Amino acid sequence: MKKEIYLAGGCFWGTEKYLENILGILFTEVGYANGNTENPTYKEVCSHDTGHAETVKVEYNDSIIGLPYLLQLYYDVINPVNVNRQGGDVGSQYRTGIYFTDDRDEAVIRDSINGLQKKYEEKIAIEVKPLTCYYRAEEYHQKYLDKNPGGYCHIGVDKFEKARMAEDKSKKYEIQTRSELRESLTDQQFDVTQNSATEPPFKNEYFDKFEDGIYVDITTGEPLFMSTDKFESGCGWPSFSKPIDLESIKDVEDRSYGRLRTEVRSKLGDAHLGHVFEDGPIDRGGLRYCINSASLRFIPKENMEKEGYGDYLKLFSCQD
Repeated sequence: MKKEIYLAGGCFWGTEKYLENILGILFTEVGYANGNTENPTYKEVCSHDTGHAETVKVEYNDSIIGLPYLLQLYYDVINPVNVNRQGGDVGSQYRTGIYFTDDRDEAVIRDSINGLQKKYEEKIAIEVKPLTCYYRAEEYHQKYLDKNPGGYCHIGVDKFEKARMAEDKSKKYEIQTRSELRESLTDQQFDVTQNSATEPPFKNEYFDKFEDGIYVDITTGEPLFMSTDKFESGCGWPSFSKPIDLESIKDVEDRSYGRLRTEVRSKLGDAHLGHVFEDGPIDRGGLRYCINSASLRFIPKENMEKEGYGDYLKLFSCQD
């Protein structure tokens, strides 16, 4: 399903280039939005008197990338608490804003902004408004950095690479409700992943398994760990030196049982996985991800292609 959103994030040259690199983006165009004059020129917008913001029109495939994830990527290339300033650019035309054309998007956007606010003490300065007007910018501004590879850009090169690699996993892996998980998981799997329980050591499915393959989140199917990063720790639970992708997990402070530990949860499924400790092999980074077997499903290397995980086979060659 094709949808659209309008994003103001400072100089629109770099913002457009960044956004067009993201998987699921169908079309981008730069223009002037939510001002008080008709058909403004770039010179007029720069005068600060038109009320327009430099804005990127974004059309995206909602079956590949959802609005919540798109907004997270947008936040990554702006300073959300700056007022009328991004990078070295100053003026009301460089303000940040999210302008929507579908009223159903407003609740999604405001929920996203509320989540972002929790990360900052200062008030988030991003405008959230319906799109009242939009005018396409002059042709020389369209795809400006494609035409001028050495042109000015306030966004770092590393962000463009991150955009190219970004993938909305919520569109790829199924997120089940708690009631659905109650039906699809065993009692122990449900208790571990949903109630943060711990299975018995040495009496779980994977503590002594070391064959080649990947371990996926039992609740969503998202790949979390590789067999090549698994090691014998003697603790009685599966131990890994690192996850496949740090973006797939989140660390949470755990003060249960009168101890301070770092809980590990899957970011997409929000399932309890286990804990991470700093007593792992030094030559592998020094960390030990102590994970419950009940939170994982193991897929042997020879079955990965047919189960839809063929893209991850290349990770084994990287270990050779």
